[in-house]
Amino acid sequence: MNFATYTADDQQFYGAVAETGMIALSPDCPDWPTMRNVIEAGGLPKLAEVAQGRDVTHAFDTFRWDIPVPNPEKIICVGVNFPDRNAEYKDGQEAPPNMSLFPRFPRSFVGHRTPLTRPPETPQLDYEGEIAVIIGKGGRRIPQEDALGHIAALTLCNEGTLRDWVRHAKFNVTQGKNWDGSGAMGPWLVPFERDEQITDVALQTRVNGELRQDDRTGRMMFPVARQIAYISTFTTLVPGDIIVSGTPTGAGARFDPPRFLVPGDQIDVFAEGIGTLTNGVVDE
Repeated sequence: MNFATYTADDQQFYGAVAETGMIALSPDCPDWPTMRNVIEAGGLPKLAEVAQGRDVTHAFDTFRWDIPVPNPEKIICVGVNFPDRNAEYKDGQEAPPNMSLFPRFPRSFVGHRTPLTRPPETPQLDYEGEIAVIIGKGGRRIPQEDALGHIAALTLCNEGTLRDWVRHAKFNVTQGKNWDGSGAMGPWLVPFERDEQITDVALQTRVNGELRQDDRTGRMMFPVARQIAYISTFTTLVPGDIIVSGTPTGAGARFDPPRFLVPGDQIDVFAEGIGTLTNGVVDE
């Protein structure tokens, strides 16, 4: 059973995803106001129990999908994490010994089926399909061999990027990665129950139906277990934190000429075992 956060009639809910809509569960769990509180309490199995035998409360197309964990303490993204992505830079450098990291803020993401926003300051809005890992069990200096046991759930991310703004300064991409509504996350949380859900799964991105990105997590230079171990060395991970694990080659900036997103485009990010995240594009 998968779980999502959504807004209906100006009220935010979380609940279980059913065939025809959502089963609201948050009204029955007042001790857990948001999905982050559910994660902190290890409450996903309890939500599954509460949802059994319940009717849909909100049909599809009657609500807005929100990002699955709406108020994480931190979102940390891993850059250049596939071998072909490293080659895309054409700088002659071998793969680095350590991963590149940068933060994103929650308001830079929208939910499933909400359009990404292209700002007036630049037309260079690009897509990056990724898998996002939701931390369930916090910790500091987590051993790599134990790291996957700290995952509560998985979701999908379109880590939308304003390409010229990532080059505004030296050794800094933060301002190109954090425009309001420039990326997306969702649609839902898939509870993490076995290592095989992340160690080697297909990850694809399509733009207007055309396959642009296609790889497998087994080819990551820095697998998710190492990401958790490395990040937790310098900062304490807490339940609800999100690690966006890296995108394959094939983003729009790497075409000649570049193929940036324009209003009316549709981007679909797919990962086996998780589902598909779909978003359009509009001008601000």
